[in-house]
Formats: sequence, structure tokens, C-alpha cells
Amino acid sequence: MSQHHPEETRWLELARRGDRAAFASLVRLHQRAVRAQLRRLCSGDDGWADELAQEVFVSAWLALPSFRGEARLGTWLYRISYHAYLQARRARPLTVELDEQTLADHAGHSDPRQGSALRLDMDRALAQLSEGERAALIHCYHLDLSHEEAAQVLGLAVGTVKTHIARGKLRLRQLLASWESECCI
Repeated sequence: MSQHHPEETRWLELARRGDRAAFASLVRLHQRAVRAQLRRLCSGDDGWADELAQEVFVSAWLALPSFRGEARLGTWLYRISYHAYLQARRARPLTVELDEQTLADHAGHSDPRQGSALRLDMDRALAQLSEGERAALIHCYHLDLSHEEAAQVLGLAVGTVKTHIARGKLRLRQLLASWESECCI
């Protein structure tokens, strides 16, 4: 999630009054985070994630007058993204595809092949979790949202998010047990 940019509030007010240039500035500010969220949810399918990101920002432009500011703008955009993903997901099976960028995103291993193998195993393990577990882990760990923010994005109670995280982490530990001696899982 991007940090609050000093111009964000001004751009938001201008965009809410129909200023397309101000909205374009908001898009530039938040597009990396939204695309990262969607790439994770789409299991590395960059084409699908970028398609959804375009839909998200069109939806956000149309819904901007209804944005009440009860959550940060980025959290509101994550919520729109998650709902766009869920709608698209109903019509499309989940597949685990890895590209060079996804593999390059994994850091901390001196042997790139080991990092690639761990990344592949992690993505396969995430795909085996329930939708709720996977979404909670992605939003809290990969996108660094608080439990409360993730609950807003996912439309769940905070306790439910915490339960999904606990169950998801337990299941990941089981699925990735072979990596335990090589890294911290």
C-alpha cells in the first residue's frame, strides 16, 4: 500500500468533482499496489491482473462520488479490486502460472533456483488453500494491510480474517514442511 502522498487529498477532491487529470494522478499513485494485489489473487497471471486493474480504475472513477472517506483511498481501491477479482473468478478457473517477474519478486535466497523452487511451491500451496484463507494471507502479508483493513477489503469480520490467517498459515506449514530446514516458514 502506498504511503499517503501529500497531494492525495487535493487530487481526491478534484477528482470527485470530475477532474480527470487529478484522477489520473491518483491512478498513478495507487496502480502499482492494485496490480500487485491482483497479480497475487490471479496467481501470477499478469495479463488477467492488468485487465482487471483497468476495470478497477474505471469502476473507481464511476464510484468516486460515493467514496465517503471512512477508509483510506487505497483500502477502498483494494476492496473494488477484490470484488472485481471475485466476479471474474466465477467465470475463470484458477491456475498457477509463474513468469520471470514473479520469480524475480522472491528475494533472500543466494541460489536463484532455490528461490524459484520455493516460489513455485508457495504459489502451489496458496492455490490449495480455501479462497478465504488465501485472500486473508495475501492482503495481510503480501499487501501489508492490518487485520481491520483486510476485513474492510474482504467484507468480513475481523475475527473471520484472523481465523482465515491462522488456518491458512497452519495449512501452508503442512504443505511446505519440506522447506522448513531451508528457510523460516
